[in-house]
Amino acid sequence: MTALAQRAPVTAPAAQRAVMPTLRDDLRQIAAWIADGAHVLDLGCGDGVLMSYLRDSRSARVYGVEIADDSILQCVRRGLSVIQADLESGLRMFPDRMFDTVVLSQTLQAMHQTEAVLREMARVGRQGIVSFPNFGHWRHLVALLGGRMPVSPQMPYQWYDTPNVHLCTPRDFEILAGRLGLVITGRALLANGRPVNVLPGLRSKLAVYRFEPK
Repeated sequence: MTALAQRAPVTAPAAQRAVMPTLRDDLRQIAAWIADGAHVLDLGCGDGVLMSYLRDSRSARVYGVEIADDSILQCVRRGLSVIQADLESGLRMFPDRMFDTVVLSQTLQAMHQTEAVLREMARVGRQGIVSFPNFGHWRHLVALLGGRMPVSPQMPYQWYDTPNVHLCTPRDFEILAGRLGLVITGRALLANGRPVNVLPGLRSKLAVYRFEPK
């Protein structure tokens, strides 16, 4: 069952707008792809930092889906609208094309039902944006050659306590998107906040993709 925690006004009070959150590298890229005034759904929204930024700087109408109680509490404290639900159960609470943009940031690798989640994003949104750590980064490959599972700032877990179940590379995602009938309309492969243009599959640490259904 879902629970709507709180509905937020379209814009925040002046005192709240005065302090803008600091965004992760992938969230900055995601924000750059979202138009002013857009209707945005943030899946696995965490503490709501991206939603807060989009509301306060872009006048976006933002809603989140999150399962963790503590994260929901932080969203409510920010004055954000958030629904408590498990993404693996689908987004049947939302009608087709309800949102301009549906975001899934650094959560795709933790999904068991990866294909189903991407299909639902394409159903309820006119465009989807995902970000995920690049498992093909050269440091990860060196760790594997040395007989160890990689640990990095993007994947800071040991093999025995990681929430990540489906690690992939940018090329892996592109192949899956094509098989699901998703048209990639934007790609940013990043390292330390900067685009990587030379050997991005080996040198980028984060991948950010924008896509639309055919």
